[in-house]
Amino acid sequence: MSLFFIFSKYIRENVESLAIEVVESVLHRMKLDIPEWEKEQAIAIYVELLSYFGESLINEGKDLVPDTFIIWSKRNAAMQVSSRGKISEIAVRYSPTRDVFTEILTKISIDLGLSVKENALIIKRINTMLDISLNETVFAFERLLDEAREETKKELAALSAPIIPVKDGVVILPLVGYIDSYRANYIMEYVVPKIADMDINHVIADFSGIFTINIDIAEHIHQIGSMLQLMGIQVITTGLRPELAQLVINSRINISAIEPFANVKKALESIK
Repeated sequence: MSLFFIFSKYIRENVESLAIEVVESVLHRMKLDIPEWEKEQAIAIYVELLSYFGESLINEGKDLVPDTFIIWSKRNAAMQVSSRGKISEIAVRYSPTRDVFTEILTKISIDLGLSVKENALIIKRINTMLDISLNETVFAFERLLDEAREETKKELAALSAPIIPVKDGVVILPLVGYIDSYRANYIMEYVVPKIADMDINHVIADFSGIFTINIDIAEHIHQIGSMLQLMGIQVITTGLRPELAQLVINSRINISAIEPFANVKKALESIK
């Protein structure tokens, strides 16, 4: 029986105690205090990792990292995103983890009489596993963070253009905050179809809550108004401040078909 096989057998027979040693050593080295459930979860994952690690040393066809370890890596990323944490809070643990594994596995290699070359191969294999785990965590974090940001943008876009029914056949569309191309497109793709599904005759687009706007966005908003008019919906604008009105004029957008009023109250009074 080769020393490499003996090393592999030792790892597989002592996975639980080794996993506990790894977790406790990393926590001690980093001076971390984590909940018991999180510690138990980490131990369970390292039990599986070490089992795979032991088998991979004598089975070259074995996947370098078990699926559950990849899933755990992605779950770590998901927890960081949901808690608004930083990827650095995860990445910073990999260096001490790598050091702990190196020390533990090198001690076992010495005790079992493995050569320096054999020990180097063992350390290279465990480091490859840890690198794959770190990469999977970073990739998952970036993807989940992008998804969270996109969801936040959608929520803000929805808040910036709510549909407010005020009486039969009439809704107010208050435009709030900074209207950029994303929000203008959101209104066109989501708000307009929603209005179209309602029994609406008049839409009062109130601009009093807009912070700023540019010519391109003014064109977008004009297109939105045109879409509503093609559906047989009368569009009325209110709260158009002088600087916004001047921008519309300078952009040469034809708004002759859109009825302007100083405020929502006057617009409502005009609707018979």
